[in-house]
Amino acid sequence: MKVLIVGSGGREHAIAWSVAKSPKVEKIYCAPGNAGIAEFAECVNIGAMEFEKLAAFAKEHEVDFTIVGMDDPLVGGIVDVFEAEGLRVFGPRKNAAILEGSKGFSKDLMKKYHIPTADYETFTDADAALAYLETAKMPIVLKADGLALGKGVLICQTLEEAKEGVKEIMQDKKFGTAGNTMVVEEFMTGREVSVLSFVDGKTIRTMASAQDHKRAGDGDTGLNTGGMGTFSPSPFYTKEVEAFCQAHIFQATVDAMREEGREFKGIIFFGLMLTEEGPKVLEYNARFGDPETQVVLPRMKTDIIEVMEACVDGTLDQIQLEFEENAAVCVVLASDGYPLAYEKGLPITGLDEFKKHEGYYCFHAGTKFNEKGELVTNGGRVLGVTAKGADLKEARANAYRATEWVNFANKYMRHDIGKAIDEA
Repeated sequence: MKVLIVGSGGREHAIAWSVAKSPKVEKIYCAPGNAGIAEFAECVNIGAMEFEKLAAFAKEHEVDFTIVGMDDPLVGGIVDVFEAEGLRVFGPRKNAAILEGSKGFSKDLMKKYHIPTADYETFTDADAALAYLETAKMPIVLKADGLALGKGVLICQTLEEAKEGVKEIMQDKKFGTAGNTMVVEEFMTGREVSVLSFVDGKTIRTMASAQDHKRAGDGDTGLNTGGMGTFSPSPFYTKEVEAFCQAHIFQATVDAMREEGREFKGIIFFGLMLTEEGPKVLEYNARFGDPETQVVLPRMKTDIIEVMEACVDGTLDQIQLEFEENAAVCVVLASDGYPLAYEKGLPITGLDEFKKHEGYYCFHAGTKFNEKGELVTNGGRVLGVTAKGADLKEARANAYRATEWVNFANKYMRHDIGKAIDEA
């Protein structure tokens, strides 16, 4: 079969790598793709938000199955456009992708269906938000309602910080229209865990757990980013925690969406906080996480195409997901200065080394080929260096060893990805 993947980051590279392993697949296209994805797919110069062009391409090239990796096109309704053209596509429709597209919607859903989450209030007026904060308990969390590249969440330690946050989100519109509505949320403490899942509208199958590191600097300091590294599985996601989440969060969310007339087919990403009161939902995403995908898919034994087709066809209950009994760690190599200002177009060397070692992967996030055909940097997050190991400590050591193979000017990374493993 022919498969089209929509997206251009490390997540889509990991998806393309996984799809290429399926014996069902003979040809992969990726729009727009990147230099790493080009190893597995024919990259097509169509933007992820050009729905009509993408659908026309899929029809013209007789694409059998399209996988949408990114949040923006899903929230924008790409699945509806493809389905209207009679094309098979993996991902939630627009009315279901709102689970990620609006934090206010997702919080209201959890409240209505008694899904554990932090207490919150929603505001469309900055003055009303400021008045509420005067009597609120600090620290507190401010969230832009819409999509903000994973950066629209501010943790404010003091009232002054919170007031400045309201200004950034609602008045200065730092995150654009995503900040027209803002959610003010109780600050929760505990271990964070990410759980990705496949959903067919009724049935849910969860993948191996993971944990992301959002802050730019070591020790969880600095600005929020799209993710500086991740590990899988989380030692804190115990059998007891999993059983609670299956009963009170995972299936409950799928059932709630169906009850609301928003049947969800695709990926639900559960961002969880393991609090003293039990697991609670921090956030939902309506697609694979980035860089969580880079550690979860290399451990998955089940054919990804079989699972995705079962989601589209409503037959996921017939699938059992299998994962390797090992661990994986991903360290993101970024351009120094990310997530603010950074240089692009810097030559990258050393990637051939990955082909010599089994269990090591280099997923491209921001790369391209320049006019000379050289591989160069083309983004803030450049590469996701991933390695497997018998356990998390071995995987972590392997991943950091592999970061030494790669060189480009301005290379920056955190040195404590998965350090929580040592404390487990």
